[in-house]
Amino acid sequence: MSACGEVSAPCSAQQPSSCCADTTGRDAERPAAVAWFDSMIEHCLEYARAAHEQGRPIVGIMCEFTPRELIFAAGAVPVCLCGGSAATIPVAEEDLPVLLCPLIKSTYGYHIQKSNPFLEMAALIVAENTCDGKKKMYELMSAERPMYVLELPKRQGDRHALRYWEDEIRRFIKELETRFSTTITNDRLRQAVQLMNRERGLRRQLAALMQADCPPLTGRQLLNLKSSISGIPEDLEHYEAALQALEGTTGPAERANRVRVLMTGVPVVHGTERVVDIIEDSDGLVVCQETCTGVKPLLEDIDPDAPDLVAALAAKYFHLPCSVMMGNDARMDSLRHLARTYRAECVIDLVWQGCLTYDVEATRVKRFAEDELGLPYMRIQTDYSPADSARIVVRVQALFETIRQGAVPHSACLSSKI
Repeated sequence: MSACGEVSAPCSAQQPSSCCADTTGRDAERPAAVAWFDSMIEHCLEYARAAHEQGRPIVGIMCEFTPRELIFAAGAVPVCLCGGSAATIPVAEEDLPVLLCPLIKSTYGYHIQKSNPFLEMAALIVAENTCDGKKKMYELMSAERPMYVLELPKRQGDRHALRYWEDEIRRFIKELETRFSTTITNDRLRQAVQLMNRERGLRRQLAALMQADCPPLTGRQLLNLKSSISGIPEDLEHYEAALQALEGTTGPAERANRVRVLMTGVPVVHGTERVVDIIEDSDGLVVCQETCTGVKPLLEDIDPDAPDLVAALAAKYFHLPCSVMMGNDARMDSLRHLARTYRAECVIDLVWQGCLTYDVEATRVKRFAEDELGLPYMRIQTDYSPADSARIVVRVQALFETIRQGAVPHSACLSSKI
């Protein structure tokens, strides 16, 4: 189950120990604030159950396009319901196509088995009209669950589409007010905006630690620093404590020699971290994740003093550079910025089998990475099963070896399906 600046010149590969002193120690224990998130699901469940008992509605969300701010302003608790377990997929395949995206099947499997306590507590599920697979799965789930579907227009950059999305957000506000017998006032919405701005800001600062030559975290450790429920006070306190403990420190000197990877593609929800582990076990370092579970939803805040707060909120969420958008130039702009900021040496694009929008857009990302960014590109297409792990290891290690030798071929062998 899951939850979604300028730097100095890099260290010389020949002298990692002199420019990247190991101030944390290779075997040093992680700060307690970082280790806190190892039990993220347990913390979230405890928080959700307490809120549920107090009468606060639990609202399940399926995508980063749903504004958590509105749910907070309605007095409810937003919980991400994206499934990250392979164990729930077989029962889902009794209703859904075998070749469908594993995230969709896993989520639906939890619904069938009634084995996700967050889902069972949910007074409402907010579904977003994004990909076709999700839309049709929502139709099946809505027969048994209270659901509201946000209609997302797909023409990003089109002012008419943005206006429609703003109207859709206002309709969603009315739905929340009616369903939960509340009023989303401007003051309540402003407080919710400030809360989410604070959380996004803290997570951005944690992500920025990876810009260092020898970051104090690995990409896998950074990926753990997220929560299925936003705005939990203890989480925010631990984000701040982690920053205080890690800022100004460096990790083991050997990290200076790892291949710096910019990862893009599908969300890596809780339980699906296998490819990240393979990359870093193969002597790579995932310095940035341009995904829904990485920095993608963190890059833009909302002005709490905007004259029209709802319009400002709608614009922020409409700007998300998801592959469901037509003419997704914003994703290329984001990749360009992140590749430079984090000094990536390659781009690895993770695509879940059956995720057609990311699969098709991978062609454009490959051309962009190789032709404009001048970086080698690898596309890894897989699902939740570990059956192909050995093949992924071989491909990743081959990519890293060519990078170290300075002889990366401009060929399809680095972007082949796995």
